[in-house]
Amino acid sequence: MSTPPFLRLPGCARALRVTTARGEFAALWAEPAEPSEPVRGTALLVPGFTGSKEDFIALLEPLAAAGYRVLAVDQRGQYETGGPADPAAYAIDELARDVLALTEWLAERPAAHGTDGGTAPLHLLGHSFGGQVVREAVLAAAATGRPLPWRSLTLLATGPGAIDPAEATRTKLLVDALESMDLESIWQVMQQMEEGSGSRPDELHPEVAEFLHRRWLANVPVCLRTAGAHLISAPDRVAELSEVDLPKLVLSGVRDYAWPVELQSTMAELLAARRVVVEDAGHSPNAEQPAATAAALVDFWA
Repeated sequence: MSTPPFLRLPGCARALRVTTARGEFAALWAEPAEPSEPVRGTALLVPGFTGSKEDFIALLEPLAAAGYRVLAVDQRGQYETGGPADPAAYAIDELARDVLALTEWLAERPAAHGTDGGTAPLHLLGHSFGGQVVREAVLAAAATGRPLPWRSLTLLATGPGAIDPAEATRTKLLVDALESMDLESIWQVMQQMEEGSGSRPDELHPEVAEFLHRRWLANVPVCLRTAGAHLISAPDRVAELSEVDLPKLVLSGVRDYAWPVELQSTMAELLAARRVVVEDAGHSPNAEQPAATAAALVDFWA
């Protein structure tokens, strides 16, 4: 579970509801402080399993300061977006269609002129499970034979297929628990397990701790079950993605409990992607080392 370092939105950002052909999504929107100035691009950021748009909150200000508009969203079934109690609604291809609808929404916003005088390019990023969702969206768009709407793809702390066996075991326990327990009961068990393992953060701000609890309870349980089941058995689609002509970045921390860092490096080689490893970061460089992560993204997007 990603833990945002803070929750107060920077002055360049605001919360909004995005209405698309696929429904309404909760989002955070940030843009450069001087709207009259040409922007360098727009980024769509998609969070991972048990995450939310707030996982990217520390990236908003540095990316906007670098000249980028940013839309970070809650996926269907996550936190403030919500969704139906139907497992079919959370199949990976359905979530990919949501990404395509959000992409269309961005394309229809008032034109933002880039520094080269043309329309500012759109960059796509997915974190963890969100990385597999955006991968599915790219493959679906490529299958149409039409030009892709994105200028680049970033896979942040994600892997080629199923998660590491040890993490899969823990995720399977969660998926099974969701069949018979409510979210509050599961939360209490998870807190006890963190205390027993010593993995609980030492200096977690009370506001952030309250947010993590509130976010967990706001998830749609069937969404968690479906996404968890996908992570346990996700197919490897790297070979297909390597055939898509789109600049790619594989970015991770120096350690990762979900997919080994070495596996992510191999994936980058197979994709002919740029590879960046962020020092002093784990599974969520976006929250743990936001300045270094933002700098890597700006360098790649440029």
